[in-house]
Amino acid sequence: MRKFGMLIFMLLITSVLAVPAFAQGTAAVAGGTNWVAITSGFAIALAAGLAGLGQGKVGGAACEAMARNPAARGGIMVFLIIGLAFIESLVLFTLVIIFVKVV
Repeated sequence: MRKFGMLIFMLLITSVLAVPAFAQGTAAVAGGTNWVAITSGFAIALAAGLAGLGQGKVGGAACEAMARNPAARGGIMVFLIIGLAFIESLVLFTLVIIFVKVV
């Protein structure tokens, strides 16, 4: 419990000290780098890559489950499709957030 309390305390201190980082003005520096566009590329790459890994793991688990119990194929397929749709929706949400921030 003491470690958890110390973790919460450190997060509180970090969030208080990070406030001046967001106090910059709204005037953009001429010739500056557009960090939003650069980081959004990394964000979509990370989201798509991890979603691909997750979908591969879900597909492999579904194949293994159907191999063990072929009679449960219908139920497994329903949950497979729902799980893949949820994983893919996270990538689409990331894409929507990127379009909102960049454009």
